[in-house]
Amino acid sequence: MLVKTTDLCDELGAKAQVVAPVFNDLGGRSDFQGRAVTVKCFEDNSRIKELSTQPGEGRVLVVDGGGSDRCALFGDHIAEDLVKHGWAGVLVYGYLRDKAVLRGLPIAIKALGATPRKSVKRNEGQVGLAVSFAGVTIADGAWLYADDDGVVVLDTPYA
Repeated sequence: MLVKTTDLCDELGAKAQVVAPVFNDLGGRSDFQGRAVTVKCFEDNSRIKELSTQPGEGRVLVVDGGGSDRCALFGDHIAEDLVKHGWAGVLVYGYLRDKAVLRGLPIAIKALGATPRKSVKRNEGQVGLAVSFAGVTIADGAWLYADDDGVVVLDTPYA
């Protein structure tokens, strides 16, 4: 059963980091919860593509794309891989494409928006670093809880 973000905030107060409400729901779901796998990349989705083909095990892919609107960090093919491999959701500080297809997939995808231009592939980017955006710092392995009201980050899973 998914935990509501409002309940987390009511119960945990300041212990619950709340991500600034700058994200749009672009997937077929709006809710997810799971352990974060962090990626820091700028206009290069090489690391995202690699992770999308690995077992998700109910984790959440957290992408710090620097907020760039010059290209999309992923689209329908990567999103379909994420669904196929069992990822719970995606939080992208950046942009996506193929929005119409993404809306039909059974995965929560929260991003700044959509743009048609694809990213480059220079084999750059880092996995497992703490990332900071939208007023929070998210460590690799942190726990994310998301729904229609927003995204909450906790250091440990909610019990």
